[in-house]
Amino acid sequence: MSDIKFGTDGWRGRIADDYTYANVRRVAQGFASYLKTTGREGPVVVGHDRRFSAEHFAAAASEVLAGNGFSVLLTPGPTPTPVISFSVRANGAIGAVNITASHNPPEDCGFKVRDHNGGAIDPDGLKAIEALIPDAQDTAAIRRIPFEKALADGTIAYFDPKPPYLAHLRNLIEVEPIRNAGLKIVVDNMWGNGAGWLSEILGGGRTEVIEVHAERNPIFPEMSRPEPIPPNVDAGLAVARSVGADCVCILDGDADRCGFGDERGAFVDQLRVYALLAYYLLEVRGLRGPIVKTLSTTSMLDKLGKLYDVPVINTGVGFKYVAPAMLKHDALIGGEESGGYAFRGHLPERDGILSNLYLLDFMVRTGKKPTELIQMVFEKVGAHYYDRIDIRLTDNAMKEEARRRLAAVDVSTLTLGGHRVTELITLDGYKFVMEDGGWLLIRFSGTEPLLRIYTETTDPQAVRAILADGRKLVGV
Repeated sequence: MSDIKFGTDGWRGRIADDYTYANVRRVAQGFASYLKTTGREGPVVVGHDRRFSAEHFAAAASEVLAGNGFSVLLTPGPTPTPVISFSVRANGAIGAVNITASHNPPEDCGFKVRDHNGGAIDPDGLKAIEALIPDAQDTAAIRRIPFEKALADGTIAYFDPKPPYLAHLRNLIEVEPIRNAGLKIVVDNMWGNGAGWLSEILGGGRTEVIEVHAERNPIFPEMSRPEPIPPNVDAGLAVARSVGADCVCILDGDADRCGFGDERGAFVDQLRVYALLAYYLLEVRGLRGPIVKTLSTTSMLDKLGKLYDVPVINTGVGFKYVAPAMLKHDALIGGEESGGYAFRGHLPERDGILSNLYLLDFMVRTGKKPTELIQMVFEKVGAHYYDRIDIRLTDNAMKEEARRRLAAVDVSTLTLGGHRVTELITLDGYKFVMEDGGWLLIRFSGTEPLLRIYTETTDPQAVRAILADGRKLVGV
């Protein structure tokens, strides 16, 4: 068994601790060996984010892929994750490596892998990659070609991923009405890969785009991490209030996740954003198709599914579950609680750029402000309220004690925030469903040593009480 484990979305570690050049090469060798088992032929795309030394880790991974006989298409600079994923399809590649830790703290870096569809590799595939990672002492098992030599002989080649991606977007959404709508939009890039992309797409018309946190700064000032939720987004929202923006488009560190702020500079939580996107596709654009959702996201989707007669498929948390389900069911939309949304006709992969463009299109087509759009959805499914708390696990004993307590819960007598629990779902963690349709989910993060406690309810007064009761259940 390898000492390197893949979580919800690849491998992440602390730079210079377990995330080292030696370990990156080991993981790249495991992925190269896995790609050979698929029987597919073609290049491998490699990209990276703006974290410390990410471009050098990408070069190290490229050396190993080249040493294993693969031609490597390397992005020339920091590139949004959805653009890297789209580049797999655009170039007939058999997979991709993306050096990014997404929304993790600045001390971390990561190694995401993608399949020939540009989507996340399923759990069985990730286990297969893990099993093929060489032992730390087996340096002879790692085949590599020095970077400069591979560049010189063309085994590694830089390529421009932007033109095909932007051309594809034009097939999905008409941006001219947004460009000429006269909106004032603040874009918070969270110091990440999305900087400049929305400005380029929407520039040249009456709409004004004001970018914040657009430079490269691996320590992520004004936020603890580039995760598109409060308090990390507070500084960007404050800029929006100061300039009187119509909305705030937020991209996480690698631009695959979407955050959103309304015309008052208030954050719109990611469950409401998912409901907005689904309603936009179903009602405004008149499209139909299954909805794929992780069990940690909104029950508003279940209600929309019934209203529009489309199936709703629930999965475990992470796009390693969502992506295969989207492909299997030809889903209209797929998404998760963390703000990642994917769309049919595009990729089985999150795209924060396209998600924000769809929200802007929703505003332009209806002539409504974000708060009015939310009210439109609530008129269909009722008002819903959400919050989440993250608890850092300081040691394994704390984690095991939480597991023990959860396994011992008697659901038949349980109430949360004054609401009786009627069902327990253990697909991924412990999801307690309440009599009003609300829920509490307690699960361990697949990317960090965190215990996450989430709730969504139709009772606005009960949110804090439900979360507090969740903390009591695990004894923290």
